[in-house]
Amino acid sequence: MKAHTKETQAAMTPDKAIQTLMEGNQRFQENKRADRNLLQQVQETKDGQYPFATVLSCIDSRVSSELIFDQGMGDIFSIRIAGNFVNQDILGSMEFACKLAGTKLVVVLGHTSCGAVKGACDHARLGNLTMLINKIEPAVYATKEPKDESLRTSQNLEFVDAVAMKNVEMTIENIRSQSVVLKEMEDNGEIKIVGAMYDIASGQVHFA
Repeated sequence: MKAHTKETQAAMTPDKAIQTLMEGNQRFQENKRADRNLLQQVQETKDGQYPFATVLSCIDSRVSSELIFDQGMGDIFSIRIAGNFVNQDILGSMEFACKLAGTKLVVVLGHTSCGAVKGACDHARLGNLTMLINKIEPAVYATKEPKDESLRTSQNLEFVDAVAMKNVEMTIENIRSQSVVLKEMEDNGEIKIVGAMYDIASGQVHFA
């Protein structure tokens, strides 16, 4: 499988980009990775890159976008931060990826049993981690069930996963409200901004 070119990137639509990632995740689940020569792709991309998607995911060692979507060199921009939220720098990176580098899709990818989300559920406080946790806590407050405070902790994995999904939804809202560039591109049909959740137990990605 060859690396993407300017022509193949141009032919990619937002819907086709989603389909490509879904097909890659299906291969990953079945352990049937596409036949690609990564060193050959290094050579093919040495003069330029033409990724078709941008994925914002968590730093979790089990959630590598390139692996779980079975993609190669030059296929996707991968942005990783604990809790997969956005700030000004990440939004700028996304704007570069979409407006200047031509990707057709932005995926905000959360995952089950997320450690950063667990920390937010427990309102953890530790050095610089405190500021990071503060950015995820709005999703905790926005998740209304269960109402019993004793069940709204990291020990309740169902609650943790619900908060992780709410965090994905709120991150997408923040992208649209804080980036005029990306909102305009989405409104014009040039890109799609979508959410997804990765199941660390099954390897499956569920698109929202």
